[in-house]
Order: sequence, then structure tokens, then C-alpha cells
Amino acid sequence: MKINSVLPTAFSMPLTSPAFPTGPYHFVDREVLIITYRTDPARLRAVVPEPLEVREPLVHFEFIRTPDATGFGDYTESGQVIPVTFDGVAGSYTLAMYVDDHPPIAAGRELWGFPKKLARPELGVHTDTLVGTLDYGPVRIATATMGYKHHALNLGNERKRLKMPNFLLKVLPHVDGKPRVCELVRYHLENIELKGAWTGPSSLQLSPHALAPVADLPVLEIVEARHLIADLTLDAGERVFDYLDHPQIAAAPSTRRVRASSLSFF
Repeated sequence: MKINSVLPTAFSMPLTSPAFPTGPYHFVDREVLIITYRTDPARLRAVVPEPLEVREPLVHFEFIRTPDATGFGDYTESGQVIPVTFDGVAGSYTLAMYVDDHPPIAAGRELWGFPKKLARPELGVHTDTLVGTLDYGPVRIATATMGYKHHALNLGNERKRLKMPNFLLKVLPHVDGKPRVCELVRYHLENIELKGAWTGPSSLQLSPHALAPVADLPVLEIVEARHLIADLTLDAGERVFDYLDHPQIAAAPSTRRVRASSLSFF
């Protein structure tokens, strides 16, 4: 393979057999259970990076069933998403995600910076209850329940919420372990066809785990629960803040991390 043949196809690894295809990525009948809860404000602010701001001590715990996704197939994921603002605009910051399928883990981490780890989440209907569970290895770390389709929600309002910006902290290390890319990424969901939205009585239980610390943001009060089904598209994002170019880093060349914009996807 010639030198000039490498870069045109270098969008994922392995070079000759990429873990995922190029986007955009379309999702059909994507089903989501979202339990929003109030948590400890000091603990929450400790895990949300500036320049994002936390206005309320809220967390969305999500279980996402994806039966049909471009290039990714059929998979399920779960995680914690935090309502934030950036430059005064409301959005969400993804703190952690747990996924049962390698291609969306690889693509999520390499392209956008989704904080995905391998685990075993599940979402399904059991008699009259929508149930989400998350296991990390043999340990059950999250269980969510909601009464199945008790009350319909306004589709227009829920569609507006899905269109809000989403933020990720993307980190790619250099071969010496130092950050080569460390940036705040923003993306939007597009082509949203919301097929249904419901709410009902709900519960959420979190358990401690050394490597999946979902319980570090404890459940103090359930605020709301939502069950959504939608088709949508996830395309490229954009870099909105580069930590390696921050004045505090630039002013300290002895501690400056290696940076290569060629590895930034945005």
C-alpha cells in the first residue's frame, strides 16, 4: 500500500477492515426510557467540565433500545446524561454510556467522543411495566421501571427536547499516553420522526460499582419519566471548545500536551 493510499481510507481501525462504516447513521424505531432524577449538586458539578454549566442538580438515566441502526445493527445502551447550558443555550452532556455492541462503541468513541464502555443493558416490556436494567459483568448496577404507556405526552414538546444540542468530552491519547485531542464536541439529532411519547409512574435504583460508578450520582428524588419511540439521524458534530488551546495550558509550555489537529474529526 502506497503512502498516498493510506489517508483517504483512514476513517476507522483496522484500516483494511473498519469497525464501522462512514455516516450519517440512521436509527429506526429507536426506543428510549428516560428517568430524570434529582441528585447531589456538589457531586454533579464535580463531574461536569467547564465551560458547561449546571443550573439544576438533575440527571437523565437513559435506556435505549436500537433494533435497526445503519452499520451498527441491533443493540442496546444505557447511561447518564446531564442537563447543562453552553453560552446560555440549554442542552445535555453525556457523562457515561454502557453498550452491548462493539461497532457503536468504536464509532461513538472515535468519531464524536461518546464515553462508551462494554456492558449488558436491556430494555423491554414485562406485562404492564417497561423495565430497563444495566449489568456490568455479573453485577446489576441499575434498574428502572415505568408503567407502560399510562399517559401520552405532547409530541411537539418532546420533539423540541430531542432537537436540543448535546455535548461530549472527546479525548484521544497520543502514543505516550498524553492527550492529543481533548475538546468539547456538540452534535444534534436530525430527521426526527417521533412516533410516540408517554409517561407513567416510575422508579430507579442504582448500585455501586468500582468501574461503572453510576451510583456516585445518587437518586434523591424522581422528577419525571418518559418513554419515546422515534426514527432519527446522527451525523457529524463540531468542536466548540479545545482544552489544549486554553490560555492556562498555553501559558505553561512545560506541561503542554501533544496536539495534532489531523486526529480531530471536526
